[in-house]
Amino acid sequence: MAKIKANGIEIEYETAGNKSDPALLLVMGLGAQLTIWPDSLFQGLAQKGFYVIRFDNRDTGLSTDFGKWGPANIPAALQAAMKGETVKAPYLLDDMAADAVGLLDALGIDKAHIVGASMGGMIVQIVAARYPQRTRSMVSIYSTSGRRGLPQGKPEALAMLGSVPENDTREARVLHGMKLRRTIGSPGFPTPEAELRAFVEKNVDRRYYPEGVGRQYVSVIASGDRVDLLKTVKAPTLVLHGEEDPLLPVDCGRDVAKLVPGAEIETIAGWGHDFPPQLVPRLVERVASFCQGK
Repeated sequence: MAKIKANGIEIEYETAGNKSDPALLLVMGLGAQLTIWPDSLFQGLAQKGFYVIRFDNRDTGLSTDFGKWGPANIPAALQAAMKGETVKAPYLLDDMAADAVGLLDALGIDKAHIVGASMGGMIVQIVAARYPQRTRSMVSIYSTSGRRGLPQGKPEALAMLGSVPENDTREARVLHGMKLRRTIGSPGFPTPEAELRAFVEKNVDRRYYPEGVGRQYVSVIASGDRVDLLKTVKAPTLVLHGEEDPLLPVDCGRDVAKLVPGAEIETIAGWGHDFPPQLVPRLVERVASFCQGK
């Protein structure tokens, strides 16, 4: 892994594949480090002939954090948004999109396929709309347009976003992370217990930083919806969504596909809001075949 300065911050990133191959940028979701992209997906796409880049968003992992701004007040942000008032946020999703483009600049990459999951899907939607000259194609994975009135996630899944471990021990953090991943995970593709624990432990040990999650959540609230923006996207677009997603129901993905002109959509039965090992080969194949030739 390496660090690079881009858009006024330091971004931790990692690459796989040959620099001479078409670039494919992976953008992760809320509070999710680059390591949440499974290695099998990261390396699998490289083996399909792409120069794959994954990175820590600002306020996540080993990239620049915004601790000086202080903890986020999520209830106040939600209340302000409901009243139509300006939401105080340390940055917006537009800034995070500019980070992604800044990383491409710093790496000397003119155009890339951009693939985003959850909040990362929101970020790549903005990149595709605002930076069309940098976008070969877009893949939006279990994300949303942010349109008001779309179905809400299950209460137990939404509750996990704001929950905290029982105490500050490593084991409590690991157990909490495992509970989160089970709650938002795929009913049709459960991850084996030992594999799930190893995955969560790796991420907890790399960096545990819940403060950043709160600030990112406020930035999502402050950024509003992307309904009008999505109608302007010119890049070839694929929407992938799980039919059993408990956090962003499948209708959220269908809405993105309806808004982007000419978008393709594939929904998968049994898939939730994660990357279960059993599904990764299928996802690698689908993303690679879509992006090739674009």
